[in-house]
Amino acid sequence: MTITRRQSAGLTLAGLMLPLTLPLGARGQTARPIRFVVPYPPGGPTDILGRVVALSLPPLLDQQIIIENRGGASGTIGAAEIARSAPDGQSFLVNASIHTIIPHLNHALSYDALADFTPVTNIASVPLMAVVTPALPIHSIADLIAYLRAHPGEVSFASSGNGAAPHLAGELFKQMTGTDMQHIPYRGSGPAIADLMAGNVQVMFDSIPSSAGAVRSGQLRALAVTTSSRASAFPELPTVAEAGVPGFEIATWYGIWAPARTPEAIVTRLQQAVARAVVLPNVAERLASLGAVAVADTPAHFAAFCRVEYERWGALVQSAHISAD
Repeated sequence: MTITRRQSAGLTLAGLMLPLTLPLGARGQTARPIRFVVPYPPGGPTDILGRVVALSLPPLLDQQIIIENRGGASGTIGAAEIARSAPDGQSFLVNASIHTIIPHLNHALSYDALADFTPVTNIASVPLMAVVTPALPIHSIADLIAYLRAHPGEVSFASSGNGAAPHLAGELFKQMTGTDMQHIPYRGSGPAIADLMAGNVQVMFDSIPSSAGAVRSGQLRALAVTTSSRASAFPELPTVAEAGVPGFEIATWYGIWAPARTPEAIVTRLQQAVARAVVLPNVAERLASLGAVAVADTPAHFAAFCRVEYERWGALVQSAHISAD
């Protein structure tokens, strides 16, 4: 989901956890630390992606980076804190694509997801993968569409929660194929995948890192990826668009925002540092291991992208009657 729809999900790899306070970029440094607020508990996908990039920034910025986890309320508690922060370049929000979706689900937010933030950059995106329980006689997207049309309303698709990318992907697939499935939300990808493997639900559009292990072990069957290009982790899989649903494209992505009215020079400095960081061999390798595609676009491009995502998914939330409950 970028303007070119490249996207970033269930990256709960404890081995990538880094220290909360990252090392100074230079001896004798006097600049105040930069604070990255991650609006989720440690160990989740946004936290891990943020840390992968943040670890590499101190030498590039000659400034310390501190990550603060402020979880709760689907990321809105941490986001609200940054919206209220001074636009002095000391505080930034690291959040997922849900930042542009949650306003359409929760109309009582204390902040405006667009007006109260200055977009810095889209760090990376992670494709989703259409997976099914092997008990079904489904081996392709065409098979899935035919099966759904032959069994309207009898198939359930899982998601990691209402309004999350796997939920929106399922609703978008239903709309674009004229099929029907029942949505079953879970509290995260882990329990959703467990029930999918057990056959309690039949379909899911899950992040590649979250479901790759089950696919490779044969516990799930992968049909296609949801981005505009094939995924390097599963190059044999077609895209959903290639497999018969032209124009279908969705993924999870992770970005950085500053408070509104943060000076352009500060925003540009951080974006340029992130762009340099994601091509460093160790960072690129770690992102690839997570199934992530580095983006690191300019603030102007990311701002336009956020607006497109906000409008696109707001329309889907409304047409599919998606709620936060």
